[in-house]
Amino acid sequence: GSFQPTAFDTDACEVALKQYSPGDFEVAHYHEVSTEITLIVSGKVRMLDKIWSDGDIITISPREATAFEALEDTVTVVVKIPGTLNDKFLV
Repeated sequence: GSFQPTAFDTDACEVALKQYSPGDFEVAHYHEVSTEITLIVSGKVRMLDKIWSDGDIITISPREATAFEALEDTVTVVVKIPGTLNDKFLV
């Protein structure tokens, strides 16, 4: 994706490993073009008004909005397909 530094530079997708502490959050947003897939590696989060934990996979379709809140120490892998720049819109 567009991360710097990056292991592989492409517009086809973005992949990120993220770590959160309890109480970390992101305000509700959506992507107009991209699908966002979040894998909860460890921990517990609130997305789409549900609680998700270890091993859960959440798929957010284009134009579907969600906020994010880490409820405990959490590690996620997030994939955005395609890796469209300037495609994040706050609600």
